[in-house]
Amino acid sequence: MPTIGILLPRSTYYETISFDLYEGLRSGLNHFGFQEIKIVTENIGFGSDKQQCYRSAEKLLLEENATIVIAYIGHRMAQLLRPLFLAANKILIVLDSGANLPQEWVSCPNIIYHSLHNSLGAWLSSKQAIKDGYSSGGMVTGYYDGGYLQTYSLCSSFEQAGGQICFNHATGYKENDFTMEPLKKYLDEFPNSALLSLFSGDYVQWYFSGIKDWIFHKKTAIYLSPFGFEETMLQKAVFPNCKIKGVAAWSKNIDSQENKLFIDTIKRTGRTANLFSLLTWESAQIIIKVLDLLNKNENNIVQTVAGLLRFEFIGPRGKVSFDSKTNTSIAPLYEAEIVLNEEDGMCKVNLLSEIEGAKEAFELMSELEIGSATSAWYNSYVCI
Repeated sequence: MPTIGILLPRSTYYETISFDLYEGLRSGLNHFGFQEIKIVTENIGFGSDKQQCYRSAEKLLLEENATIVIAYIGHRMAQLLRPLFLAANKILIVLDSGANLPQEWVSCPNIIYHSLHNSLGAWLSSKQAIKDGYSSGGMVTGYYDGGYLQTYSLCSSFEQAGGQICFNHATGYKENDFTMEPLKKYLDEFPNSALLSLFSGDYVQWYFSGIKDWIFHKKTAIYLSPFGFEETMLQKAVFPNCKIKGVAAWSKNIDSQENKLFIDTIKRTGRTANLFSLLTWESAQIIIKVLDLLNKNENNIVQTVAGLLRFEFIGPRGKVSFDSKTNTSIAPLYEAEIVLNEEDGMCKVNLLSEIEGAKEAFELMSELEIGSATSAWYNSYVCI
């Protein structure tokens, strides 16, 4: 019986994250006919403690003899685990939020990244703002969200497309330090600016609540990246009476059999489908393919990963393939808007269309020269 190890994080504002990640994996493996696989978990806290992550991964490999390990961590932590997995001759599947751009896209034969592409979503949403006629913009982020290099992706895309970042506003960390007041001054000075925004979790709710009483007077549009479209948070966010657009990685409104199956299966477990259970549900299909390739290639990791990079499958968000240069999964992204839910005055997601050329956009973004830009965060994204 194969053993799959999973490194589970915790989060103070996505309190169910570890349960969602686990249930997506378990339900996915069961659905695709692999009920006999053993799943072993290790907790890694917020994913920022290097020694804890290393010890937990090492335990899964040595004590549990895990065939494959999956982990909700970022690129920086994955690179610290690289020597361990090379020495063990085992595969690490990184469940990647996509919020941090690495300094360089180091390709390792033992590491696969399965991504939600928040940085790519920020890249594409900035281009949407330019397409909609905004030549000036302000970057607005939560304290935590602004600590990742998705900020670099957002700004680079806007400027490359001919726009100018005229102001920046980063909020406080806690709710009582969270204020949108400086935006009033910025928008008085730059009244035709788009608000290029990076928020997740409770911060989305605080953001909309903080601007709802005055933003509509400015007729300014908000542009969001994928985590801003996370529906379990939006259903508790008051609609701020302005135009909100951007890029979604997934929605319960995607009209496909695969998405309906995923949502219904997770619902039967007593949980609500979200970005985290989606990520592990899809990773179940990746794991099944890896196990098959390991068997065919007699545990040759290089041949197995080469075969995986040619693999494609249909998941809840559409066709998933891989970028062979970075070992990163590429899935559809959707142009979307947030509109008023007239039943309760809160927010809901309206999908507009699948974005063409997402893979080509990722290739362009991955070639960005980061230069001196850096991030101090080791935390797994949304894990604080």
